[in-house]
Amino acid sequence: METEHFFLDLPAFAEQLNAWLDTREGWRPNVLKFSRNLIADLQPRAITRDLEWGVPIPLDGWRDRDDKRIYVWFDAVIGYLSASVEWARRAGDPEAWRKWWQDPDAEAFYFMGKDNIVFHSVIWPSILLGYSGPKPGSLGALNLPTEVVSSEYLTMEGRKFSSSRRVVIYVRDFLERYDADALRYFIAVAGPEATDTDFTWSEFRRRNNDELVAGWGNLVNRSISMAAKNFGEIPAAGALTAEDTTLLEAVRAGFGTVGDLLAKHRQKAAISEAMRIVGEVNKYFSDQSPWKLKEDKARMGTVLHVALQAVRDCNTLLTPFLPHAAQQIHELLGGTGVHAPMPQIVDVQDLDNGLTYPILTGDYTAGATWTAVPIVAGTALAAPTPVFRKLDESIVEEELARLQS
Repeated sequence: METEHFFLDLPAFAEQLNAWLDTREGWRPNVLKFSRNLIADLQPRAITRDLEWGVPIPLDGWRDRDDKRIYVWFDAVIGYLSASVEWARRAGDPEAWRKWWQDPDAEAFYFMGKDNIVFHSVIWPSILLGYSGPKPGSLGALNLPTEVVSSEYLTMEGRKFSSSRRVVIYVRDFLERYDADALRYFIAVAGPEATDTDFTWSEFRRRNNDELVAGWGNLVNRSISMAAKNFGEIPAAGALTAEDTTLLEAVRAGFGTVGDLLAKHRQKAAISEAMRIVGEVNKYFSDQSPWKLKEDKARMGTVLHVALQAVRDCNTLLTPFLPHAAQQIHELLGGTGVHAPMPQIVDVQDLDNGLTYPILTGDYTAGATWTAVPIVAGTALAAPTPVFRKLDESIVEEELARLQS
């Protein structure tokens, strides 16, 4: 069948794309190498399809045809820009999008799996380059991506994910059986950041029990529990020892080290560093043994104050990874209000035709700040409930059985 299509002339942008990639610093090596390999063999790519549904081709003689539509990969990436324009209109400042797309100091980071690298390091930049020069379109020249942050592939029990073959974890089903933060933790600490990674239920259970429950959760529980039992509140701190100040300084330093790693999109190293600091707090707590200080209530109070301050700050360090637990721990420490803002699905009306549709949004102006915040002595404490659930060994066999059914 003969048919006619519009093409994006990708080879025409090869030289500009290579020059742009030459200026990229700090990209994950796998993303940069993959992108260069793509540019080495560019071919024109059709941006339309013989379809009856989708976005019409906005040209005279084409927009009214019922057999031609723009293909999704070309239209979808433009959504980054159009969503920004719509956001600005909804915010009451129609030009506000420009500070994200035209300010030379603005930065844009795109997160994805490696099968989507081509759309963000080749196709979308080519569209932006074509629109921006040498004679920019009506919106003006637009910024290229600052960084394409891509992970490798995640497999499951040694097999590729496939919904048709039932090698899959549906989020809704997962949340009926496990906590969201347990999966978030596994993906952050053991996910395919730079190399392909295999998800296994046995490793998921081990990390949940050994690291979340026995490591972080146990520290939170025993420090708050002991303070609540012996003081009923956050005790005041007396004179600090060298061990006390060393710990507090080590935890405070985490805001710099963990923050720098997050800024470089090294999530695995960032959460590993945060959990290393948790390990230091656990060691301090065991070494100081406040349960042995019943005859020296003042020193017990100081140790617990220092431990609770460290817990408070570690909770902030872990908030980007464990937001649900972070909110709970914030409240266990006597905090009020929002610590970890959550996204919401809100129905809105289209600004042009009045149709109603849902958007994902949220108020992220409230919540934790990336710094050590002093705890307040005298804040009432109650006996805590466990933050994380220990998983029984039987869940491994149960989940493997579901895969085979």
